[in-house]
Amino acid sequence: MAEAVVMPRAGQSVESCIITQWLKKVGDPVEKGEILFSYETDKAAFDEEAVISGVLLAILFEEGDEVPVLENVAVIGQKGDDISQFSSISADKSLSVEEKPSPAKEAKAIIPEVSSSVSAEKRIKISPRAKRMADSMQLNIKNIRGTGPMGRIIVSDIENSNAPTIHTNTTPPPVKRSTPKTTTPIHQGFYTDEKLSNIRKIIADNMMKSLQQSAQLTHHTSADARRILTLRKEIKNGNETRFPATTTLNDMVCYAIVRSLQTLPEINAHFLGDTIRRFNEVHMGIAVDTPRGLMVPSLRNAERYNLGGLGNALKDLANDCKSGTIDPDLLSSESASFTVSNLGVYGVEMFTPVINLPQCGIMGINTIIQRPADLGDGSIGFIPHIGLSLTYDHRALDGAPASQFLQEVKNQIENLNPEL
Repeated sequence: MAEAVVMPRAGQSVESCIITQWLKKVGDPVEKGEILFSYETDKAAFDEEAVISGVLLAILFEEGDEVPVLENVAVIGQKGDDISQFSSISADKSLSVEEKPSPAKEAKAIIPEVSSSVSAEKRIKISPRAKRMADSMQLNIKNIRGTGPMGRIIVSDIENSNAPTIHTNTTPPPVKRSTPKTTTPIHQGFYTDEKLSNIRKIIADNMMKSLQQSAQLTHHTSADARRILTLRKEIKNGNETRFPATTTLNDMVCYAIVRSLQTLPEINAHFLGDTIRRFNEVHMGIAVDTPRGLMVPSLRNAERYNLGGLGNALKDLANDCKSGTIDPDLLSSESASFTVSNLGVYGVEMFTPVINLPQCGIMGINTIIQRPADLGDGSIGFIPHIGLSLTYDHRALDGAPASQFLQEVKNQIENLNPEL
């Protein structure tokens, strides 16, 4: 018996998702657990697996379509199964010209042919994408035969149509003129144009809004890294057994930041226009680079972890992001109260991180470099320093308390004494 594949609800705040790629086509055999398609929300990208085995009988939405959550997107069953009920559901919900413009797939399915003639009294069924194309071409869709499910007009019908053009004004259509020959573009053959992914567009939009809608200022300093380097060496060599061998310098710096946010909580807040929401707990956002783009999941109640537990929790979050299993609700900028971004692994000595609104601050962790300093006995030597870049929202925080917080993080790093 055929079963519908529905668009999952990827988080409580998600109302629709965009299909980015189909990994299967109609007629392909499908095994339970195989990836059917990839999709994106306004926060992250995911893969959807088949929950049953069978044959992919129908695809009801195409790549690039925005699909409401819990909507049927495909049908899996056995050859010969009746799937008309699934096609009619999609048709009733989104395929009529007069109804809402929810993009719908030109269903590539084994469906009985529907008469090509559409009576004037009956509503013409056409996919939203095909409707937009027909409008831009000023085509009379009454003269177009639909080859989609239930006789729906789809994009390929518009592209292959010889229907007469209808002009909405009395101005005669422009005469098609030959285009004069132009010289070869100076950059021809020396570049490629790549279409932005949906998640890249979302990141770009969020970054622009953050810079346009807040008063961001960045302070830079560095901390003596000898203490954390020594602790890392002891852990790695097995001389320090209190913490997992996988404990990293990033874990130690994040631990110091969490303790600093507890000591000086003024920056552990959201700026909400006419109010500031200060948090009693530390919900740390951590920037994670994934093949699908930057994700910033939140570690809730980070202050409850010791150093080893914090490191394990941060690694779990990063792995969930990279595998596409992260809870979308944890990716919301409202989920975190403060964010950390580490570019030290790339050798970056200083940078200006961008705040995830409505958060009031973000800490950038830079690489470790050797700097001359007083060794304490009047002599000058080189000491390893780790760079710190704090960006804060000047609407919520003045320069003095922001500098105090940065100084507290420096002190926590230089005197790190993690609890068991």
